[in-house]
Amino acid sequence: MKLERHSKIIELIGQYEIETQEELAERLNQAGFRVTQATVSRDIRELKLTKMMVNGRQRYVAVQNETGCMSEKYMGILREGFLSMDMAQNILVIKTVSGMAMAVGAALDSMHWGEMVGCIAGDDTIFCAIRSADDTLLVMEKIKKLIRS
Repeated sequence: MKLERHSKIIELIGQYEIETQEELAERLNQAGFRVTQATVSRDIRELKLTKMMVNGRQRYVAVQNETGCMSEKYMGILREGFLSMDMAQNILVIKTVSGMAMAVGAALDSMHWGEMVGCIAGDDTIFCAIRSADDTLLVMEKIKKLIRS
């Protein structure tokens, strides 16, 4: 349940400009997660979210650690949510556990790989636009290494 809630938090802060813990708690409750402000506060700390000025407003964002590597929470989300992947030329199609695609997509986006142009996520499927078919194979290898580590 906690992993699913954390996944939903990453999804929500990616979709909406969430400025307060109360707003995040409200969005989580609307999504079917029964949470208190204390739970949200703990989740924010565990996910290492921070507030940043975006478009003139403060909002919660997930940031990379100092080394530029994916945070352990993102790694956990990627490992737990990932099911399979396949390619169609320069499109990488990733299947995830139901409801985890947006969080896994956010984890992949946080890698800032030059080969990856961007991701579009639904409920359990992610389409990643990759610069070339050769780059798609390279990204698939990178993902396999992350899943195994």
